[in-house]
Amino acid sequence: MSRPLLFLDVDGPLNPWAAKPERRPEGYTTIGVALHPGRALRVWLNPSHGPALLALDYDLCWATTWMDAANRWIAPVVGLPELPYVDFGASLFAFRPDGVHWKTEAIVAYAGGRPFAWVDDEQGPADKAHVAAVHPGPALLHHVNPRIGLREDDFAALAEFAAAVRG
Repeated sequence: MSRPLLFLDVDGPLNPWAAKPERRPEGYTTIGVALHPGRALRVWLNPSHGPALLALDYDLCWATTWMDAANRWIAPVVGLPELPYVDFGASLFAFRPDGVHWKTEAIVAYAGGRPFAWVDDEQGPADKAHVAAVHPGPALLHHVNPRIGLREDDFAALAEFAAAVRG
C-alpha cells in the first residue's frame, strides 16, 4: 500500500500568521516575501518543521494559495524538497454556499481515493462532512491554530493517523 498523502497549508500551520505581530514565536525565522510587486509579506517559518514533516510516513503535497510559489519561498527555509502542489485553478477563493471550503473539492480530487491528512487552519464541520461523503479512503482533516502553527501534538496526531492507515 502506498503512503498516505499529507496536504500542507502554509499560512496557519507553517506560518503562524495570527500570532502577535510584535512577537515572533520561538524557533521561527522571519522572511519577507514579495509575491506582488511593492507589497512584501512578513512570513514566520520554523526550520525544524521540514525535517519533522519528512520524518512522517507520508507523501507531502502543498495545498496552499501559495501553490508552486511555496517551493520557491517556503520549502528552502523549512528544509523541504520541491513538492507537488494542488493547483486550485478557478476554485481559488471561490465561495461555496454549502459552507465547504474552496480547497476541499480540489484536495479530494487530487487524492484520487488515496488516504490523506490535510493540515490547515480553515477547515470546518462542512469540510469533514463533505470528505466523509465523497472520499472513499481514510482522511484526517487536522486543524492547526494559526496563532501557534504546527506543534508536537500536531505531529503526533499525524503520525498516529499514518500508522493507523498503514495498519
